[in-house]
Amino acid sequence: MLMHLLNFNLNPSHYYIKSLHVYAHAYLFIIFFCCRLCETVVPLEDPIITETTSTLQEWGVLWKQLYVKHKVDLFHKLRHVMNELIDLRRQLIQGHLAQDQTREIKRHITVRLDWGNEHLGLDLVPRKEFEMVDPDQISVSELYKMGDSIRQRHGDGCRVPVSHHLFINLKSFTYNSISEDADVFFSLYDTREAKQISEKFMVKLNKNGGPKNPEKVDRLCALFTDLSSKDLKRDLYIVAHVIRTGRMLLNDSKKGPPHVQYRRPYGCAVLAMSDVFHTITDLKEEKDFVLKVYTCNNENEWCQIHENIIRKSNTKYSAPSTNYGLIISLQLLRGDLEQIRRENQAVFNRALALTRKLGFPDVILPGDTRNDLYLTLERGEFERGGKSVQKNIEVTLYVLYADGDTLKDCISLGCGEPNISEYHSFVLYHNNSPRWSEMVKLSIPIDRFRGSHLRFEFRHCSTKDKGEKKLFGFAFTPLMREDGTTLSDESHELYVYKCDENATFSNQGLYLSLPCCKEDFNSCPNLPANLPFQRSPKETFWVSTILCSTKLTQNVDLLALLNWKAHPDRVLDILGRLRQISGEEIVKFLRDVLDTLFCLLDENTDKYGPLVFQSLVFIINLLRDSRFYHFRPVMDSYIQNHFAGALAYKELIRCLKWYMDRSAEVVRQDHIQEAMRALEHLFKFIVQSRILYSRATCGMEEEQFRASIQELFQSIRFVLSLDSRSSENLVFTQATLLNSFPDIFDELLQMFTVQEVAEYVRGTLGSMPSTVDIGQSMDVVKLQSIARTVESRLFFFPESRSILLPVVLHHIHLHLRQQRELLICSGILGSIFAIIKTSSMESSVQEEVEMMVESLLDVLLQTLLSIMSKSHSVETSRGQRCPQCTGEYVSCLLSLLQQMTEIHFHHLLNNFHSKEELKEFLLKIFCVFRNLMKLTIFPRDWSVMRLLTSHIIVVTTQFLSPALHKNFSEADFDFKVWNSFFSLTVLYINQPSLQLEALGPAKRKKVLDKHGDMRVMMACELFSMWQKLGDNKPHFIPGMMGPFLGVTLVPQIEVRNIMIPIFHDMMDWEQRKNGNFKQVEAELMDKLDSMVSDGKGDDNHRELFSLFLLEKIEQETWRETGISFVTSVTRLVERLLDYRDCMKGDEMENKKIGGSVNLMNFYKSEVNKEDMYIRYIHKLCDLHLQAEDFTEAAFTLLLYWELLQWEDRPLRDFLHYPCQSEWQRKENLSRKILHYFNKGKCWEYGISLCRELAFQYETLYDYQSLSWIRKMEAAYYDNIIEQQRIEPEFFRMGFYGRKFPFFLRNKEFVCRGYDYERLEDFQQRMLGEFPQAIAMQHPNQPDDTILQSDAQYLQIYAVTPVSDISDVPQLERVPERIKSFYRINNVSRFHYDRPFHKGPKDRENEFRSLWIERTTLILSRPLPGISRWAEVERREVVEVSPLENAIYVVDNKTQELRTLISQYQHRQHHGNINPLSMCLNGVIDAAVNGGIARYQEAFFDKDYISSHPEDTERITHLKDLMQEQVHILGVGLAVHEKLVHPEMRPLHKKLVDQFHMMRAGLHHVSKINECIPLSLSCSPLNLQGSIRHSSSSLSSHTSSEAGNLVIMTDGLMGEHPEEALHMQVRLEMKHTPARV
Repeated sequence: MLMHLLNFNLNPSHYYIKSLHVYAHAYLFIIFFCCRLCETVVPLEDPIITETTSTLQEWGVLWKQLYVKHKVDLFHKLRHVMNELIDLRRQLIQGHLAQDQTREIKRHITVRLDWGNEHLGLDLVPRKEFEMVDPDQISVSELYKMGDSIRQRHGDGCRVPVSHHLFINLKSFTYNSISEDADVFFSLYDTREAKQISEKFMVKLNKNGGPKNPEKVDRLCALFTDLSSKDLKRDLYIVAHVIRTGRMLLNDSKKGPPHVQYRRPYGCAVLAMSDVFHTITDLKEEKDFVLKVYTCNNENEWCQIHENIIRKSNTKYSAPSTNYGLIISLQLLRGDLEQIRRENQAVFNRALALTRKLGFPDVILPGDTRNDLYLTLERGEFERGGKSVQKNIEVTLYVLYADGDTLKDCISLGCGEPNISEYHSFVLYHNNSPRWSEMVKLSIPIDRFRGSHLRFEFRHCSTKDKGEKKLFGFAFTPLMREDGTTLSDESHELYVYKCDENATFSNQGLYLSLPCCKEDFNSCPNLPANLPFQRSPKETFWVSTILCSTKLTQNVDLLALLNWKAHPDRVLDILGRLRQISGEEIVKFLRDVLDTLFCLLDENTDKYGPLVFQSLVFIINLLRDSRFYHFRPVMDSYIQNHFAGALAYKELIRCLKWYMDRSAEVVRQDHIQEAMRALEHLFKFIVQSRILYSRATCGMEEEQFRASIQELFQSIRFVLSLDSRSSENLVFTQATLLNSFPDIFDELLQMFTVQEVAEYVRGTLGSMPSTVDIGQSMDVVKLQSIARTVESRLFFFPESRSILLPVVLHHIHLHLRQQRELLICSGILGSIFAIIKTSSMESSVQEEVEMMVESLLDVLLQTLLSIMSKSHSVETSRGQRCPQCTGEYVSCLLSLLQQMTEIHFHHLLNNFHSKEELKEFLLKIFCVFRNLMKLTIFPRDWSVMRLLTSHIIVVTTQFLSPALHKNFSEADFDFKVWNSFFSLTVLYINQPSLQLEALGPAKRKKVLDKHGDMRVMMACELFSMWQKLGDNKPHFIPGMMGPFLGVTLVPQIEVRNIMIPIFHDMMDWEQRKNGNFKQVEAELMDKLDSMVSDGKGDDNHRELFSLFLLEKIEQETWRETGISFVTSVTRLVERLLDYRDCMKGDEMENKKIGGSVNLMNFYKSEVNKEDMYIRYIHKLCDLHLQAEDFTEAAFTLLLYWELLQWEDRPLRDFLHYPCQSEWQRKENLSRKILHYFNKGKCWEYGISLCRELAFQYETLYDYQSLSWIRKMEAAYYDNIIEQQRIEPEFFRMGFYGRKFPFFLRNKEFVCRGYDYERLEDFQQRMLGEFPQAIAMQHPNQPDDTILQSDAQYLQIYAVTPVSDISDVPQLERVPERIKSFYRINNVSRFHYDRPFHKGPKDRENEFRSLWIERTTLILSRPLPGISRWAEVERREVVEVSPLENAIYVVDNKTQELRTLISQYQHRQHHGNINPLSMCLNGVIDAAVNGGIARYQEAFFDKDYISSHPEDTERITHLKDLMQEQVHILGVGLAVHEKLVHPEMRPLHKKLVDQFHMMRAGLHHVSKINECIPLSLSCSPLNLQGSIRHSSSSLSSHTSSEAGNLVIMTDGLMGEHPEEALHMQVRLEMKHTPARV
């Protein structure tokens, strides 16, 4: 199956997302991972493969979630990383890799695993050698270091520089004017130093621009190697020179025959590397660049064309034409060349040309063999030779051996092309002073170097028809001088000798005897007169050379040293000049130099000994340079395998001791410090020399050797014991010695036993002055030396640890006491703990742990308390993690506690001299443990470290708690210690890292399997200690009530089962002490509110709390009060949980307001907690303000206002109120309430408050405030009269089902709607707030099935307010808008109607059998109020007969007409009579069509009257209402006639005609005077104000009867308009009630 997984994932197309529409296909390769997420397998494969597989499983789930959460960037990056991991995992599984390749693959895998875990917020994985470690197998300190190193990602700290390499690929060369073959030479050029720093990469192109060799198509690439970081910071340019091969002049076919080819300069291109680095931001990223090729205006300046282009000297070169240049791609690579070769095999398979630096790279490897001589043709000075024009000079170069043979294929014009045997320079046209500056590389074998020479032949290239190249001179130079040194790296001026075409060079001895240069001439003063070749005195030729050879040298002193036997008298002088020799030259001949030095030492120890010692020290320190770091193994190999100085140890010990003994005398100590730096390899030479001597002599002079070593260590101790505070040089000497001292331990272990070496080291460390007697810098060095001692192999031996550990602990103890160099000390302790952990099976470890406990535990605690106090301030002020050393010392303390056994704790607790000392210790360690949980010591993703910390704390607490009980209970009770213990346990159980419920199933199982639920362990310990308190429990009541409550709110059933009984204990003790438990009740409710609001607690806690306590209380004498208390707490928790759920960020405002009102009422009515009540008043007010419900906000603040008195009693600061008097707070509150009433347009409620404030101001004679409040009151009156207010709709809501919050569940409410909000809008809004709710489509009451269901049912319909008639102003002259306000405000009764037919339905006239079921809802408080919602307290249901319903409907329509006509009479509609026209048309037209006639048929029929004698009064009343409606219709038509627009006259005429028909239909009802014309003027009517449209009460009807009823309601008839004047008189005298 695993291989199936592997093969399935190899093809990226399986999981590459090509479109968002095929999202599901993106997860094909994760299906296998996801389906096996919960399997547990014991693998046999490599652990890194196992980890990769499991990690990909986990990432697979999270990867899909990234897409869902629209984190597209991370989604694609993670997909790329997962692809790479799958490919790397495949390579590991195949197993065809070398060891170093496998290691590199693992490194790449772990880097990607750590990256993904970090970006996905997963846990940090501690690793060692790329594999996960088991925290149980290493110390806590070592675990901390692993995690910290992964987080910091600072690398391995290697001092060896990293090499960089530049890959270049020539893609094309587009040009349109050469039409000849061309050579392109690429090189790297440093413009600051004005020199070329690399070899050349050569590309040969044909006249079409393609490669001359067809096999090199797409293979024109090179790698510029060994670029250091320093090189990348130089001002580098890529320079490309183009040399054509063809005619002398490109555009002149007459200049030379076509068969003669010349190398001629053409153009140059440059590219700044800074532009490359700016474009290529990532390693291995390949980008294309275009290099424009510029041509030189004057060939005399060809050697400087690249400089001119870089400097942009436009006059000296010509710009190219369009699309003319070199197209190259570049890529920057980093690392070892072999590694790059492995990682980029496709690149290296393209015949890649390796182009090296000129000279050695920054990192010189021992196996790097080179023997290259770089020769540059610089310039020449030649005579005209009788020519009218200057010559066209070509230089030909040959490399010849001593016998005259030409060395074949040893000349390279550039990498990428094969070597050649002779080199022809390019030709500069008509130039006797040519400047070529062309470099070639000569690869000459070592064995052919001596005796070989270079010959340069100079020819004039004629441009005549024959095109002859005539030889006119030559120059030469040998490669090696007589003393064995090669040509020096400098410019050489060579003599030019005359010759012609007939000259023969077959006998090179003829010219080799001649001087080649001035230096050579000076060394040969007596030259014969008849020379075979005559020098041309006016002609010279300059070349320069650079030798890059690991076998040859240009240094005379080095050769003299190696050949010292030839000049024994110069040895002392040569040794003195050794320091002046270049390090590159020394390391090339390292073995030979060392052999020479020890030969000299054997030759004459007394004479050469000190100088040889100095030279040896110089060479050893030379290898400390990063450039020669890799030669250190060469030195070690030499000592082990080639060193033969059996007697050398004596002189080395003597010289070393002499240097140390003189450290107190000399002022300049540079040479002493250098000897100290070389201490490690000096001891290697000493030990190896002694081994060789002992082997040769069967151990002779052993005692003398030991004595000399003993004396040497005495000198070492002497140096370290010197007081260096007054001598800076001595400080440096001591520091150098201490730095080098630990390096000699391994060498000493070859000659001495572990105990002997440990004694030497202990004596040396003990000789150092105490901390107070040395400076800070020496203090650091001393600790660093101790740290390296602890990390050395010597310390791993138990025998040496028992000797060294006391002195190490002594120094650490001193530093911790003085709080000095804490970071270094923590590192030393971490190393000690790591070693002891790995040696835990040894018997001596227990004694070592005991030693560390006695020496370090107390001072560790004190140090941590000091650090944590500073850390707390930093974390509080900046919100950052603790300083670095905090984590180190925490890990040290945890390591020590982890390795302590029960015996160690027993000894520790019994060794205290007094209880005060024990108390101080317990307080310290409890305080440290508490701080570990308060401060952010370890990041959140470091769960391994956090869990291990928690485990160690709980185990330690279990060991310490018996001592607490034993020493501080009963008579010796100490509140401070016990309180510290309880605080620790509470913090421990509540710490976030232990809340396993927040973890995924797999991780939770992993934690439980390893540690168990540590919260339960600590809860058991807490409960046990609480039970042991006995009579001292009251000391913690009610103080620990809140903390213990927080523990019970942890969502862990076992913890709750353990902790909840403690509350019964507290109640019992409080009852015994005070006769009640009011303190417990008050504290518990206060804490519950804050804790539940913070997200703690759930229904399970509420049920368990009630169940456990009620069961316990059953047996108590205070059972009744206890049950009441538990019931109140349970109800409070219910409301708090509902409130918390409602206050979630995504919940709607109405739910939040409802939850706040519910909780606020509970605090007021059930538990009478005024402070909490006031707190929630303001929370509710803030919610209203957010929703812009200003009226409700004002009513809410009135609740607090009513609690305050007009007194001068001082009040403390509370919420946002400052310290002030009660009078001031009530005044400020009054002003705020007035402001909210004004914004809510409820000025009537504000007026009464204005009067209250006015009375107070008048009482205090505060006339300024009184004036202000009176003006506000007047403004409110103006607003009432002038401003338009929208009458809101009211809606009844029923919330049924157990899924609703407690404060809504199976309850009904009436809601005051927003302005212009109708039933449909309100229904949509409520369904939006409760998206899971099911809308009920009928107004019937639900049955028990719905009430008890696990669902949400929402029932909504409109209701009509029923105002108290006494509240409505009844005077006729009161404006309608004033009456309207009182009808819809301060209302607590609402009704709605449901039509039904009682008995059989009357088919002729359904209104005879149409009854109305009228339900009246009585609210718990009037609306508006503290919320737009008010709960229905009770309901009343009555049945309304058909006749009573007719009366109600007619009366409602009449009142509506009154209101509308009154508004037009007072010009409140500003000329728009459409509402009046529509209303009149609706009533009159409906009446004509038979609506009112149906009432006549139903109720005015003789049969109905005779059969219902009890309805006689009602029938009369209905007749009166119809007549009254006719009167009002008449007035309305009169008003309409005055206001109607001429275009609407036809409508008015139609209304009048229909009104006559309506009047005729009602003629038999009453005799009405018809003489009043419609055109009479009508005075304004004092109508009583409108009553709301009755259709709102029927809006929820669904039956056909309801539809008919609505039609009839809209069709009520009125009276003759001619009698409007008579009606006006009647209306002024008659009072008509507002409602029936």
